[in-house]
Amino acid sequence: MERRRHIPRKRFGQHFLVDRDVIARIVAEIDPRSGDHMVEIGPGLGALTGPLLQRVDCLHVVEVDRDLAGRLRETYPPGRLSVHECDALRFDFSTLRSPLRVVGNLPYNISTPLLFHLAQWAGRSADFHFMLQQEVVDRMIATASEPEYGRLSVMLQYRFRLERLFTVSPEAFQPSPKVRSAVVRLVPRAAGELEALDQVGFSSVVAKAFSMRRKTLRNALSGLISESELRELGVDPGVRAEALPVAAFVTIANRVLRKRT
Repeated sequence: MERRRHIPRKRFGQHFLVDRDVIARIVAEIDPRSGDHMVEIGPGLGALTGPLLQRVDCLHVVEVDRDLAGRLRETYPPGRLSVHECDALRFDFSTLRSPLRVVGNLPYNISTPLLFHLAQWAGRSADFHFMLQQEVVDRMIATASEPEYGRLSVMLQYRFRLERLFTVSPEAFQPSPKVRSAVVRLVPRAAGELEALDQVGFSSVVAKAFSMRRKTLRNALSGLISESELRELGVDPGVRAEALPVAAFVTIANRVLRKRT
């Protein structure tokens, strides 16, 4: 029986990668090995799934679209491909063997919350390789004082070393998105390299600092830490959050926690 053509669903942000040269380049950058514990997010029509299975013994995939999940089950034997039919935002990656290698053409409509969700498993992972909207990658890799630098930059760079690998034109997808894309590599930092004493507290400080980007730190962080305390830490209270490197946010968050305890 001829397989019915899949119509991309807007609610899932489906843009399927079809350019074989781009696919080959992504796989080359990932450099999969037979014993890798690899999981693919949003496999879709299997553009990366097939090439990955040529290199690894088995592969886990997380797919929210039940039709696509069914196609994958029909195409590959269960001993080689484990299909998890669920929303990646709700998937518990701790149920998979570590160290994880996570790859995927992430849905652009949920890319930021998905990145925050995945960051929880940095300590159980070897690396992440993602295709994302170029604008999101610009924000991820931006450094202090650059216009794209913000909460996403700080929270990801706290846990990972990031590298933009290459950009991809809209024509590489079907249907073509209205934006350019980019492939990025995230490698977890070594334990203790940047160490916030409380992860929730660190996240709260970063969120508060960037919640009002036009305000200086003395105003944005009022109620958490005083102007004199910022000076003691070597931080100018008259600058905005976008001027602070990641390590400075860690230092501030640790001082705030010590005050509370």
